[in-house]
Amino acid sequence: MDEVRKGRTLVICKPDAVERGLVGEIISRLEKRGLSIAAAQLRTIGPELAKRHYAEHVGKPFYPALEAFIGRSPSLVLVVEGPEDVYKMVRTMMGPTNPADAPSGTIRGDLATQTTENLIHGSDSAESAEREISVFFPELG
Repeated sequence: MDEVRKGRTLVICKPDAVERGLVGEIISRLEKRGLSIAAAQLRTIGPELAKRHYAEHVGKPFYPALEAFIGRSPSLVLVVEGPEDVYKMVRTMMGPTNPADAPSGTIRGDLATQTTENLIHGSDSAESAEREISVFFPELG
């Protein structure tokens, strides 16, 4: 039997998810989908790490608020494994950035209340996943 290629993606349960006690619900949804946790760390994302993670947004008008939000309290940073396109699965499970546009059954549709605090981050491509995992978990590179 051919071995199925595994993919990895980065997921961040953002400060609002940790503060609201929703991390268990989010992880449960990922695991019920058949995905597994390869690495996890509860950490406060400081300014330098935020700049590396959100490099494409540095200098945009909304960036200072984004940096303040992501660093205001701990986040749970995860490496999630699954099929080769696991990042797509996670993004679908998350739902659109604006919770008002997110369908029921998605994490944001069921649990988030505002665009600026939308509970979860997931890499948007395999390339982003590789880069983001190396930012938070360089030992996995």
